[in-house]
Amino acid sequence: MSDKSLPTGASLASYALEKLREQSFAFLPSKEAHLLYQNLGLQNFSLKDWEQFAESWNDLGLDRYMADGGRYRKRRHATYSVTDGIIKRKKHQPHYQSRDYNLLNGGIERWFSPIKEDIGQHPALLSIIQTATYFAESLISEIHKPKSWHSEIHQFRIEAAKGQQAKPTPEGMHRDGVDLVLVIMIHRENIKEGITTIHALDRKTLLGSFTLAAPLDTAIVNDHKVYHGVTNVEPEDPDKPAYRDVLVVTLRHE
Repeated sequence: MSDKSLPTGASLASYALEKLREQSFAFLPSKEAHLLYQNLGLQNFSLKDWEQFAESWNDLGLDRYMADGGRYRKRRHATYSVTDGIIKRKKHQPHYQSRDYNLLNGGIERWFSPIKEDIGQHPALLSIIQTATYFAESLISEIHKPKSWHSEIHQFRIEAAKGQQAKPTPEGMHRDGVDLVLVIMIHRENIKEGITTIHALDRKTLLGSFTLAAPLDTAIVNDHKVYHGVTNVEPEDPDKPAYRDVLVVTLRHE
């Protein structure tokens, strides 16, 4: 799905920012996304690092807060502050969303297993947080920039099984109540569907759709201006394990 017209290097960041300003979301295929993370994050971040990072999705805890009764989602969670480019992990804390943003699972504190220490300081993750911060800061005026950003990191695995609904966004089309959302494909195993859709604030007008398919495929979303969602996934072969792994990074004013 790579767009041959996409620029490379520093101009890739400008391209993605232009898309964010024009349509409030940007999709970057894996090759370009990797270049972006190297350019805006740690330049020594390599795909070899990525393989070790991706393996950590094999050790996530069950999400026991699913109000629909589902047992198809696994996750880990961590929070960070970003101040003047310095990324500092915070003490482990619950994830909270009001029911205004998450009617299904909102309104309560949800405690998830913490992201492991080595993954929490991994060059891939730090590069991604730095990149997300660049876009969050670029979308607001200098006068409104916060002293610090609050970043939440979510490792998700959605498991699909024969005869079972598996919902990457069980709350449906939604906003997260933050400034910026960045979603990265980690791995798809024996999965079909899982189409990301972007809608205008009227929740009716479809602005775009794409599928995060290859590792590092990336979606960047201005959460103030659009809704996003992902269609249900199902196994291609119902007799084999099937799952969809993604990383979600959000940023909001501290």
